[in-house]
Amino acid sequence: MKVETWSDLAEALLVRKVAFLVTFFVIFLFSYALLAWFDFLPEPKAVETPVEEATTTAALAVGVIDEEVPVVPVPTVPLFPDTLIIDGLDRTVSVLNPNSRTVADLDAALLYGVVRHPDSATLEQEGTVLVLGHSSYLPTVLNPSFQAFNGIQHLEFGDTIRLQSGDVEYVYRVDKVYRAKAAEVTVPIAGAVKRLVLATCNSFGSKDDRYIVEAEFIETRTIAG
Repeated sequence: MKVETWSDLAEALLVRKVAFLVTFFVIFLFSYALLAWFDFLPEPKAVETPVEEATTTAALAVGVIDEEVPVVPVPTVPLFPDTLIIDGLDRTVSVLNPNSRTVADLDAALLYGVVRHPDSATLEQEGTVLVLGHSSYLPTVLNPSFQAFNGIQHLEFGDTIRLQSGDVEYVYRVDKVYRAKAAEVTVPIAGAVKRLVLATCNSFGSKDDRYIVEAEFIETRTIAG
């Protein structure tokens, strides 16, 4: 193409520019189609949702936003003593935990060991664990349970008494020993501290004098297997 004026030059450049753009566009479309055919096109970047926003969205979807989940209290399983050890007397006796409060049933349980009164605290509770047992100083006693609490009146301040339940042991320290009429004995079952009271008796319904031992809780131990 012969260019004689500036107008002719501009026209020539325009023709070449249009030809270039058309050629580029055709090649671009062909290349794009070829890449799409072989699945070589880049995937669009996923938009990440912040964790808090995602959680809120999920909560709104089920309608629980700003709603507190109620806490269901776990019921406490009563821990009943099964063994009583009086270190000062080198004595170990079985502890029974009857449900009945009748004198006849409690007396029947005393034939097989000492008895935790059903109205008293269990080991894990605050309050007093009241344990009653027989004492007898007859020369011949066929049932050793009748002598379970023999000699508790000789315990002294600082002596230890242990109540066991399974592999857990509750240790108490003697702080008071005395003798009292049955009618005069008042044991506070409820309380803000854990205590242990041992009391001798011939019968739950008897009015005889009793020896009373009071002890304070000092620690819990795990019994080695």
